[in-house]
Amino acid sequence: MDINKNVIIKNICYTDLVYGRINRKLSLNLNKSEIEEFISGLLKETSEKYYSRIGKNYYVSNIERNIRVTINANTFRIITADRLS
Repeated sequence: MDINKNVIIKNICYTDLVYGRINRKLSLNLNKSEIEEFISGLLKETSEKYYSRIGKNYYVSNIERNIRVTINANTFRIITADRLS
């Protein structure tokens, strides 16, 4: 299955709870618009080879920033963002 990075970026959406989750898990203190800009920039700068689909989720691993973003493959909603170990 091919992954189209541009389709994911175009359709990305957020829930109210995910903003707090991203701030907490990444030790940030950003408002909603700053989080959206941060995630958008992260997705755009990450090479398509670091996009993968496992089950019902996409995983985008940005090695330079040491962050993995989890996205629901059906709704394109951000689920969480984690530091890579």
